Amino acid sequence: MLTVGRIAAQTGLSPKAVRLYEANGLIDPPERTSAGYRTYTDDAVPVLGFIRRAQALGLSLKEIKRILDLQRHGQQPCDLVISLLDEHLAQVDQRIADLQALKKTLQDARHVADQAAGRGEPGVICPIIESTPVAPEDA
Repeated sequence: MLTVGRIAAQTGLSPKAVRLYEANGLIDPPERTSAGYRTYTDDAVPVLGFIRRAQALGLSLKEIKRILDLQRHGQQPCDLVISLLDEHLAQVDQRIADLQALKKTLQDARHVADQAAGRGEPGVICPIIESTPVAPEDA
C-alpha cells in the first residue's frame, strides 16, 4: 500500500494533484487507514502516469476522465483520443494564425511609429496607436 506522498513521489506528481484526480473521479478512491490516511494500491501508478502524459498533450481533466471512463467500461478509447487530439491540433492552428495576425499588426504599428516620430505628428493621446487600423472583429 502506498501513501499519497509515496505514490506522488513515484509518479512525479504532487500529493495535491493525486487528491485532485481522486476528487474528480480520475482514479478510484483509495482505502483509508484507521487514522484516515489514504492508501493506494500499485494499480493506481500506471493510471496516474497516463493522466500525467495526457495532460502533457494538453488534454483537460474532463477529457482524460472521458477516456478513462470508456476504458473502465471495457471500450477501447483510442478513437476518442484521436478525436480529442484533432480538436486540440485545430485549436493550436487557430492560435498560431491569431498570433501571426497579431504579429503583423504589431509590425505595422511599429512601422507607423517610426513614420510618426519622423514627422513629429501630434495625437490626442498617442499617434502610434491612433493610426493603427482596427480589425473588423476587434471593433
